[in-house]
Amino acid sequence: MRSLVDIFPLLGWLKCYQRETFINDLMAGIIVAIMLVPQGIAYALLAGLPPEYGLYSSIFPLLLYSLLGSSRSLAVGPVAIVSLMVSTAISQVAIMGSEEYINAAVNLSLLVGVILLFLRSLRLGAVVNFISHSVLSGFTSAAAIVIAVSQIKHLLGLELPRTIAINESTNNILANLAELNPATLIISVGAFFLLWYSKSKLCCQLQRLQFPEWLVQPICKAGPMFAVIFGTSLVWLLSLDQNSNVDTVGMIPQGLPSLQGIHVDLELWQQLFTPALLIALIGYIESVSVGTALASKRKERIDPNKELIALGVANLGSAFSGSYPIAGGFGRSMVNFSAGAQTTIASAITAVLVAITLVFFTPLFYYLPTAALGAIIIMAVIPLIDIAAFRQCWRFNKADALTLATTFVLVLFMGVEIGILSGIAMSIALLLYRSSQPHIAVVGRVGESEHFRNIDRHDVTTEKSTLALRIDESLYFANTRFVEEFILQQCTENPEIKHVVLICTAVNFIDASALETLEQLVHNLRGEGITLHLSEVKGPVMDQLNSTLFLQQMGDGKIFFTTDQAMKELAGI
Repeated sequence: MRSLVDIFPLLGWLKCYQRETFINDLMAGIIVAIMLVPQGIAYALLAGLPPEYGLYSSIFPLLLYSLLGSSRSLAVGPVAIVSLMVSTAISQVAIMGSEEYINAAVNLSLLVGVILLFLRSLRLGAVVNFISHSVLSGFTSAAAIVIAVSQIKHLLGLELPRTIAINESTNNILANLAELNPATLIISVGAFFLLWYSKSKLCCQLQRLQFPEWLVQPICKAGPMFAVIFGTSLVWLLSLDQNSNVDTVGMIPQGLPSLQGIHVDLELWQQLFTPALLIALIGYIESVSVGTALASKRKERIDPNKELIALGVANLGSAFSGSYPIAGGFGRSMVNFSAGAQTTIASAITAVLVAITLVFFTPLFYYLPTAALGAIIIMAVIPLIDIAAFRQCWRFNKADALTLATTFVLVLFMGVEIGILSGIAMSIALLLYRSSQPHIAVVGRVGESEHFRNIDRHDVTTEKSTLALRIDESLYFANTRFVEEFILQQCTENPEIKHVVLICTAVNFIDASALETLEQLVHNLRGEGITLHLSEVKGPVMDQLNSTLFLQQMGDGKIFFTTDQAMKELAGI
């Protein structure tokens, strides 16, 4: 039976919990809460939901993750890319602002949680490996640009229809540029300056002024809150919402979200299943990637399967508190780590502070301009745009660079779902293409040693009557025809060959199609007076062959323990 520590990793950390640890968690929790409150409001608006829903998704999900998560530093909650994907998915099935839209968001969160828990039941924590880095990098960069462009209308005070494709958004902005709101633009510029200054200059100046370190960190990470205070104060003092038509958040309902039942609509689930699956995968991959990177800095590890449970339950918690899907955020997690978070108690503290904000302080956000929130979102997603990744991929592997570029372009111009699904399909197609044409090396002996290397790369000696081939891939239906044609072509070009030795050091399995091809190859070579042999066959592959009649069908062909043994014996025949 599993111990409670296996189910709740937090219990293991609490065994050695000390006062200093709590102080570090408290400081990290406060700093992340300062970031999360304005970000949560901003990301809810990005998802097309009322602002309070970003705060609702920052309470119960965080508390649940703090109990179940295996990462000490991962900060879960609403994130920009998931918010964009939610907006894209739900806008196809409901009208923004309607009850149906909110119900779809809640069902989407529930469906994401169910999918994550289902993956855990199948022990598929390694699903993180099935979306290539190229696809993820291209998607993330393009999504960040789409998010940034979608906020420009808020920065300029333009009333534009909501669109996903970047070309439509850009055209709408350019066509209505003359109608920009000067007061809104001033707020945007001021907010950007405060965010930039807090991130790049403020820390150094405070340290030079010898402020205590415990005070420097919260102040330096409070850029979003400074932008909120600046924008809200300006609108309130000058009545810009009335005098200059500056858009504001308006009234945010006070009080905690109530745990509620969910109106489950199976037809709606069918419509939302594909985007829910993508949100689950992207959110999980982003969370595990960030959690793994931060854990490695402490020489620790996270458990991907436990993360499936933690994120799945956290999304269920978000659904039952009436909100939308959540994931681990890169920026907030980095802040959580650098602020000194030692355990997930920091996340619980953040959740409590967000709850206090909802209960007592939401009236303070009435005059909060959407321009300030737009600036916060843009500054949060800019680091996700990774231009260097394309250059690195291009230098290392042009096929991966093509996958990255394709995903990037399609997400920009065709939408999130089409872009990422096309990128995944392309990466799978490239994988199949590569494995369908495996590298096959004709090898020879290196000097007098027992080592055999590629004749095209090394100075080696070969036997005219024996062709030694190393196949650098397992044998299965997609590549056996290529292998067969390569061997027959080599034998045709070298009529002196009497023996063919297949070196199987890289062959980890042989499927039924490959076995049939090998049987046919034995027959074809025998017709030409050539015998097929195998060498360095791995145990599991040997077990496969022993369970068939292939060894008997090889006739005079043998299975050699090493290539050296094969070449010496066949040279004497």
